[in-house]
Amino acid sequence: MTLFDQINADIKNAMLAKDKTTLSALRDIKSKLLLEATSASDSKVTDDIVLKISKKLHKQRIETIEIYTKQGRDDLAEEERVQALVIEKYLPKQLTTDEIHEHVKLAISEVDAQGMQDMGKVMGLLSSKIGGMADGKTISVIVKEELS
Repeated sequence: MTLFDQINADIKNAMLAKDKTTLSALRDIKSKLLLEATSASDSKVTDDIVLKISKKLHKQRIETIEIYTKQGRDDLAEEERVQALVIEKYLPKQLTTDEIHEHVKLAISEVDAQGMQDMGKVMGLLSSKIGGMADGKTISVIVKEELS
């Protein structure tokens, strides 16, 4: 079963359970996926597209939670938090900071990086290996630490 099929099945389950928050998050994912499918020349929704869009939507939810929390709108922040948890089910397991450090050290040794001038090489290798499992910003910060 593809991720897109799983989302459709989960939408049906959320409708039967009358779970409005979950349903809202799933419908948001599905609408973005359908927009992507119709804008591309190939109308097939692949797992890569689902992962890319789910990651983007999850990141938006996390940023919105921070904004609502700063503004004292805990009710809205909680709704976004629940939706972020729903979206997380479709993302690969995220790496811990220690695991990212290990991958960065391996990548530095693989490309034989000598300093900050080799950051692009290291980032390129890491994005292909662990791109979906960690935030690019976090990876970049760790690479800078290790190369310094």
